[in-house]
Amino acid sequence: MKLVSIQCESSSVEDCIKEIVKKSHILLSSTPGLIKSSKISLNFGAFMNLRILLLIDESIPGEKGIIVSYASGRHKDEALNKVLEKINSRLEKRYQVVNFETGTYTMPVTRRTYAVGVVVYNIKTQNGELSTLTLKGRRELIARALEMFNYNPKVLNISELARMFGVSRDSIYYDIEQILKGRKKL
Repeated sequence: MKLVSIQCESSSVEDCIKEIVKKSHILLSSTPGLIKSSKISLNFGAFMNLRILLLIDESIPGEKGIIVSYASGRHKDEALNKVLEKINSRLEKRYQVVNFETGTYTMPVTRRTYAVGVVVYNIKTQNGELSTLTLKGRRELIARALEMFNYNPKVLNISELARMFGVSRDSIYYDIEQILKGRKKL
């Protein structure tokens, strides 16, 4: 597990959003794993402060991302609806949303309202992708699962693993046997 933070503070909503998108792309592309949970903090005032705290499980393969958008309007409802339209147009069916947050701020002098929306997501791994793994890749995933459960094979659902990897139950039993043998040699 790894805890990471992405943060930006700026007097410009647009600049803050651009900076968060840039930082998140760099961080998430260089950090393996999936997001287990997140905390999003949006604060408005003289400066906009956006902080996204992520708990990433590096042992689970997959892709992840953050969608951040903003919109302006004459009032809160208009600005919020615009930002939700922008975010919804970018959400895909394969995304598993981990967390989301919206916030609005009305400028005191101009009375212009801004809405900001943030969505943190993982990308579902298709079972077809698991069936394309090599023998070594399959065993590495099973070994990680076994490690999490103190190498107790009884906690694994053999039928489900066989279905996910597109192999027979016998293949999964043999994989587990080889993993446990390899562990005893250490």
